[in-house]
Amino acid sequence: MRKMFVALAIATSFTGATSLHAQTATTSTREVYVKALPTDVLSSNLIGLNVHNNAKETVGEIKDLVVSGGNLSGLILSVGGFLGIGERYVVVTPSAVNVVYSENDKKWTATMDTTKDALKAAPEFKYEGRWSK
Repeated sequence: MRKMFVALAIATSFTGATSLHAQTATTSTREVYVKALPTDVLSSNLIGLNVHNNAKETVGEIKDLVVSGGNLSGLILSVGGFLGIGERYVVVTPSAVNVVYSENDKKWTATMDTTKDALKAAPEFKYEGRWSK
């Protein structure tokens, strides 16, 4: 009788341990999909967009985006030049450029509190090394 009781106790403890393990097992899922909100801006809305200053002068054009650690960290602007001749590139922080969509005009606009001269004097970005085109 004692052997039967011990066997029953052992069997119960294994069953209990198995079900306990099954109850505490966790699965890890990774977020893969996100929802684009109506207030979000797509890269295709930005690239090619002219940037104007407060005097309504065109001071540059958004040519590229800098993504660092999964976050937008810079906008590459083409400044100076004419028809692509003499242009140079500078990187500005995204917060320096105000991008707005006008529901009435169905148009994107970008403004920046700067001058053409300030952008021409900014440090130049070059498409070289890992960024070569």
